[in-house]
Amino acid sequence: MIPVLVGLFGLLIGSFLNVVVYRVPAGASLVSPPSACPRCDTPIQPRDNVPVLSWLVLRGRCRTCAEPISVRYPLVELGTGVLFALVAWRFPVDDAASAVVLVAYLYLAAVAVALALIDIDVHRLPDAIVLPSIVVAVVLLTVAAALAGDWGSLGRAALGGAVLFGAYFLMLVAYPAGMGFGDVKLAAVLGVYLGWLGWGVLAVGAMAAFLLGGFFAVALVVRKKAGRGSGIPFGPWMLLGAAVGIGVGQQAWDGYLGLFL
Repeated sequence: MIPVLVGLFGLLIGSFLNVVVYRVPAGASLVSPPSACPRCDTPIQPRDNVPVLSWLVLRGRCRTCAEPISVRYPLVELGTGVLFALVAWRFPVDDAASAVVLVAYLYLAAVAVALALIDIDVHRLPDAIVLPSIVVAVVLLTVAAALAGDWGSLGRAALGGAVLFGAYFLMLVAYPAGMGFGDVKLAAVLGVYLGWLGWGVLAVGAMAAFLLGGFFAVALVVRKKAGRGSGIPFGPWMLLGAAVGIGVGQQAWDGYLGLFL
């Protein structure tokens, strides 16, 4: 029941993320002016701002001028809802500590959607989103550790953030054209969340980013959609790799170790 409710809440968050993705890279306010049709400038009414449903009712067009509304908007809303439901399923709530952990990973899910889309659109990971995410992660996981008396997980999270930050920083220094400093800062965020769950989760989440991103890059080159020097945003692959680590990282790590032990 909780995953369903959280998923419905995710639809609303997805609607807000559409605004974040559009306005944050432009340096615009998230609260004003109200959202409006880009063609006729008519403010969007509450009845036309219901996640997914309004787009279907309007058949993907503005009620006033019939300007097409990108299908990306309902897809982001629906995708965020599904992602929130999966996070709630992954982190069941048993007590106050687990509730805080759920909130922490829901925040990561929302940030992941926004950052992935922004990086795809403008090849940038804005500090306005990444830097506060570090603070939020540390605060929420510290509260969870205090409630559960689980200081080991918090220490591992801190080390995970430091390790992943350091590894990406060294890669940036060694090959500056390969990634930006935004990737390095995002690595710190993901290291904290992955480290909280375990070293195996951290290892799988970190490696999955390079494997998935590498396969995608090779596929583009083979299909002649990109050259060897083409710039491909790596942030989405970092986030997808982290999702793999959070979802099945421990099982994958245990299976890998089982091959040698």
